[in-house]
Amino acid sequence: MTSSLSRIGSANTYDNAVRNISMRQSALSNLQENLTSGKRVVRASDDPTSAANAERALNRISRIATDQRALEAQRNAIAMAESTLGDVTNSLQRFRELVVSAGNGVHSNAERKSIAIELQGLRDQIFASANQKDTNGLPLFSALGSALAPFVGPQATPPDYTFNGLPGQAASSDVAIPFTLDGDAAFMHQPARDGVYNTSVSTIPSGRTLTTDGVTVTNASAVTGASYLIAITNVDTTTTPGTTVVSYDVTTTPPGSTAAQVAPGYPSAQSASIAVAGMAGLALTFNGTPAVGDTLTVAPSPSIFSVLDNAIKDIKEAPNNNGATQAVGQALHNIDIGMSRISAVRGQAGDLLNRADR
Repeated sequence: MTSSLSRIGSANTYDNAVRNISMRQSALSNLQENLTSGKRVVRASDDPTSAANAERALNRISRIATDQRALEAQRNAIAMAESTLGDVTNSLQRFRELVVSAGNGVHSNAERKSIAIELQGLRDQIFASANQKDTNGLPLFSALGSALAPFVGPQATPPDYTFNGLPGQAASSDVAIPFTLDGDAAFMHQPARDGVYNTSVSTIPSGRTLTTDGVTVTNASAVTGASYLIAITNVDTTTTPGTTVVSYDVTTTPPGSTAAQVAPGYPSAQSASIAVAGMAGLALTFNGTPAVGDTLTVAPSPSIFSVLDNAIKDIKEAPNNNGATQAVGQALHNIDIGMSRISAVRGQAGDLLNRADR
């Protein structure tokens, strides 16, 4: 009886020993595998909870990597757009310098035409920059969406230039910035907001001068975007000796209505400085020695390209120094407004780049 119990105990001990050795070998094998791979969890069955956490972490890392690649592409596009606006600003500055040069009274008509040729080259360069694309072939200034060429023009019918897209600046998110800027805000003008109007004067004979200041907005809510024709109808120097009173008509188009105006009198020995009445929400002053039959044409410029085209045309076709002086004054006034718009959008690009770097 004793011998039988002894044999059972020995067999049980043997089985336990073999099982323990097998478990130790399996554990050793797992440890060696962990050491070799450098990982605590090699397969999901090792630790299901840790494996699930690791899978979620890998997914987050993958999303972060994708976001980083997208952000880098967006940053490159905005950096390219900001650089392009810098090039446009430099071209406009050069354009401005040439316009100032064209106003020099020593230039002949032929010399002014030569300057206009160089101005045309700068204008073409600026227009091409506005339609420039990034490395993916997408417009840099498409705003909230546009055609592959956001800016179209010049066109035969008004407006001469249009923005072929949806104006507005796309918003940034926590992990991304827009890949395009609002070209409408940079290059297009609104009469009420910007007050960019080109004023041309009829041919004034030698011995007289008649020029205007730049148009300014006095009441944005009243501005309609209409064009105006101011025609001098009477210059009275006899009713009150020593005082000149100028009468003029203001024709508004649309709708094509005409209103007669009489300016306050001024000393006949002095040049006139007359603030035009009847231009809704706008202020304009003409200076010099007006005469019956003189006309002033005031028309909105819907874009910086319109401003440049008007400057080139008016300088090229200026009949004399008075015409050149008027063309130069209008061009400088309107170019400065356009440059301020471009500078504002360039500042937005800088803000987006700073956000991308944070």
